[in-house]
Amino acid sequence: MSEPVNTLTPWLRQPLAELLRQRGHAWLLQGPSGIGQYELALALAAAWLCEQPVEEGGAACGHCASCHAIEVRTHADLCVLMPEVAMQELGWPLDEKAQSDIDDKKRKASREIRVEAMRDAVGFAQRTSARGRGKVVLVYPAERMNTITANALLKTLEEPVGDVRFVLASEAAWQLLPTIRSRCLGFTLPWPETAEAEAWLAAQDVPVADAAQLLRAAGGRPSDALRLARSGQSPKAWSLLPKAVSRGDVGALADQAPAQAVVSLQKLCHDLMAVGHGAEPRFFDAADLPPAPHKLALARWSKSLAAAARTAEHPFNAGLMLEALVSEARSTLNSAARRP
Repeated sequence: MSEPVNTLTPWLRQPLAELLRQRGHAWLLQGPSGIGQYELALALAAAWLCEQPVEEGGAACGHCASCHAIEVRTHADLCVLMPEVAMQELGWPLDEKAQSDIDDKKRKASREIRVEAMRDAVGFAQRTSARGRGKVVLVYPAERMNTITANALLKTLEEPVGDVRFVLASEAAWQLLPTIRSRCLGFTLPWPETAEAEAWLAAQDVPVADAAQLLRAAGGRPSDALRLARSGQSPKAWSLLPKAVSRGDVGALADQAPAQAVVSLQKLCHDLMAVGHGAEPRFFDAADLPPAPHKLALARWSKSLAAAARTAEHPFNAGLMLEALVSEARSTLNSAARRP
């Protein structure tokens, strides 16, 4: 946490206050992606470890030695468990051996929480607090624990030794082992109000005229909308994408990596499925969508996109992959004219 807690996004301040009013050694923060599970988990950990918590509510002060240690990622009483790719993205240091293996290209950074890291965390939980405010283990995204890793956590989670607390943050809590969920107090993050989210985006220097469309493109998730804005996503290009893809225009996805393109097409597929069942689209304006194909065609396309998502990060020829994705999309979307 690099700044005082009052810089938390507006929709996370009340949840933090609610969590700090309750007791419990293990919390599971859950909800859809892009609404702040990691940020809330880190703010909660910082509050538990803060040496001068704010008198009203107990939030972290943001200025003491403990808060500074979290800011620079060196707090001796905070253990962060993440996939190595997430550790790198969020600025958390890897242990020396893991970093050396990755630097020497002996292996790639893990996309799961490795069991070796979990065993280190169990050892951390059993040690004495270095700063006298207890210890915290933060796990994010918790669904990235495989069965072996999760089982390594179970006993410590159920019967923690000493003054240690756990905060697990998940964007897909249903993927966690039931035994993990049952050992935690659950907390579901509230969905941000549209006006609140648009105001926050404007405060992050997103043009007001773009905020609403980017928020829609992100499915109402403000953090995802901000990432779209910073990646250069054009709201106009987004609104034109469905009909451009239906024409077979590969240029509509030319500025997206294959993994991003798959996500964009999954959003389009989702909205067409929604419209086909009489619901409102979520990611696009209804006027921007082509006619909905037959439900069976959309189901086949959805299954194909899910398979593509599993391999989109592989070093394929990006241009050829985009062409294949758009070709399949065009075929599916134009099947609307020949629906049975």
